[in-house]
Amino acid sequence: MVNRINLIAIGSSTGGVEALATILPRLLPPLPPIVIVQHIPAGFSRMFANRMDKECVLTVKEGEDGEIIKENCVYIAPGGIHMKLCRRSAGLQISCFMAPPVHSCRPAVDILFKSVAELVGATALGVILTGIGHDGAEGLLQMKNRGALTLGQDERSCIVYGMPKSAYECGAVDRQIPLEGMALAISSIVHKRNR
Repeated sequence: MVNRINLIAIGSSTGGVEALATILPRLLPPLPPIVIVQHIPAGFSRMFANRMDKECVLTVKEGEDGEIIKENCVYIAPGGIHMKLCRRSAGLQISCFMAPPVHSCRPAVDILFKSVAELVGATALGVILTGIGHDGAEGLLQMKNRGALTLGQDERSCIVYGMPKSAYECGAVDRQIPLEGMALAISSIVHKRNR
């Protein structure tokens, strides 16, 4: 049995703002909720979300604590604050909280990805984009081990091939995709699984 895709989770760091600005405007509904951790300072995440909202067909916003996520919406973690998912009777809910940095990062991709692995499992699609370090590799591997499909940005198109490389080398990435093809890959997987 082929699982539906009920959630898309994306992690990125250095070069990620530009990568996301390439991918998000090319994504068209219907799509499941998209949750994103981009390493970004406090204050800049809302500006970036507002910019993307103007450029995208999907609704793009900064994630808010207690918010129930919805289809055709993109939620970007607030800068300087961790973001994960919790399950509530009304659906999957965003939890934003202060805690020590993970891999020197706050928000940390691993915190989001690990919550997705636990709550969404095989019905998630995980994507790791350009960035320094190895944040997200462990969480993406947990997602894959729970049956999720996983994509990583390829070395040639990365500003920094740190995070996708770490994820690929630990076996967390099913397919490596160039940035220019990432939106099409995401859309194709979702529409094939969810038709």
